[in-house]
This record gives sequence, C-alpha cells and structure tokens, in this order.
Amino acid sequence: MQDKRYSQMSEYELKQEIATLTEKARKAEQLGMVNEYAVLERKVVMAKAYLLNPEDFKPGEVYEIEGDPGATFKIDYMNGIFAWGHRQGSKEEDALPISMLIRKG
Repeated sequence: MQDKRYSQMSEYELKQEIATLTEKARKAEQLGMVNEYAVLERKVVMAKAYLLNPEDFKPGEVYEIEGDPGATFKIDYMNGIFAWGHRQGSKEEDALPISMLIRKG
C-alpha cells in the first residue's frame, strides 16, 4: 500500500495503513527486532498525523508530548503536519508531528 504518500491517502486508507503498521510493529516487538519496531512506530505516528487538522494546533500553545511523560512542547509555528518549537527547558528548535502532541488540561 506504500505506493501512495500519506498526504495522498483517504482517511480510510490511512486507518488501514495504521492497522497494518501496528500489526507489523507488534510482530517485530515480539521477535525482538528493536530497530524494525522503532521504524514502524515512527511510520504509525506520521500516518496518524495526517488524520488530524493542523489548524487545531496553535503557535504559542503548550502541549504534552506523547510517550514522554511530563515533557511539554511550545509551538512557535506550523509547517504542514509538523509543529516547530521548543521542548520545555531546551533552546534547541525541534519539529514534532502533530500526532505526538497532547492538549494540556
């Protein structure tokens, strides 16, 4: 199914892709294939980002980071499905797919 870019897929196709990737990741984890698991997990995060509306994520707002308890991310600007900004306590600019951001509160 990877003939299409995620940006070209319908919502249904994205959900099918996420299900397929999640299953492959589960199998890779069971087999101890750490690198393969990590790659598949990143693909799931990217595919999920295309199911969200970037307009729902606003510069200046602070979000929690999925998979990093207690960490926060302040958005400086948006570029497609990526939020650019800074993690709490860091001066380094970083970009995260919007599917990794969780609204606080």
